[in-house]
Amino acid sequence: MDDVISGLHAVTLHIREIQKARAFYRDVLGLREVSFDERGSRAVFALPGTATLLTMHVQAPGEGGREPGTVSGLVFRHPDPAAACAEIKRRGGTITVEPQLVELPGRKFTRAVFADPDGNEFLLSDRTD
Repeated sequence: MDDVISGLHAVTLHIREIQKARAFYRDVLGLREVSFDERGSRAVFALPGTATLLTMHVQAPGEGGREPGTVSGLVFRHPDPAAACAEIKRRGGTITVEPQLVELPGRKFTRAVFADPDGNEFLLSDRTD
């Protein structure tokens, strides 16, 4: 059987205010903005170390998908989550779960959670496997 999925092109988030979201992803997380459409209230950011894009837009009335502030489960990587969280806080971001050591059989890693201005939550981990 052929593969059904051949890669990940983009992750899209619905947000409430495009300017607040742009400031967060650019100034707090330090992502590079690839494009911005003011009229369409859409922005696209590059995710470091990957060809995958992070896209966002204001959800249109009747548009399907998750409501702003309900995204979770996306995991970003950093070799030192505690240092990354300290920098996110310094830049005005919100950490919803402070860095903590997770011990599983045969592996240990640190994990934390941060939120964007809409309350979408993202994991931050040094896990590499």
